[in-house]
Amino acid sequence: MSRPLSTAARVSLRSQRAPGLARAIARLHARAYRLTGGRGVGRWFGAPVLVLETVGRRSGRRRRTPILYLERGEQLIVLAANGGSDRVPAWWLNLRAAGGGRVTLHGTTWAVTPRVLDGDEYERTWAAFARMYPAIDEYRTFTERDLPLVALHPSTGGV
Repeated sequence: MSRPLSTAARVSLRSQRAPGLARAIARLHARAYRLTGGRGVGRWFGAPVLVLETVGRRSGRRRRTPILYLERGEQLIVLAANGGSDRVPAWWLNLRAAGGGRVTLHGTTWAVTPRVLDGDEYERTWAAFARMYPAIDEYRTFTERDLPLVALHPSTGGV
């Protein structure tokens, strides 16, 4: 018998069925985060949230996306999971295409460059991320695609 899904995983599955609603909620969350400096909206099911700003690879428009993160020294680790969807998150496609973006965290914004984790570093970081936000283990069961863990390093460039 299978174990029941966590609340966070159920929310992710529902958002896949209504992607327009999920995008609207993400936009509202990013706007509220920006206006409050993250106060009151800096967590999602107990996990910390940052706002990543990218430039749309096709539209050229600035996009702000709230994303769960894990802090590792100066780098912030994010998961390109899209809630376990088969679709790669647009923010990840945009970040890769541009080679960088900007992070807002605790009212401060700075430029970042991405680096995809692999091998042992990926596995160790996945385990740490799952301890912080257990629903990500369930995300792996929702999709066939790889779920990249991405280290965001401070940089002098960015969006």
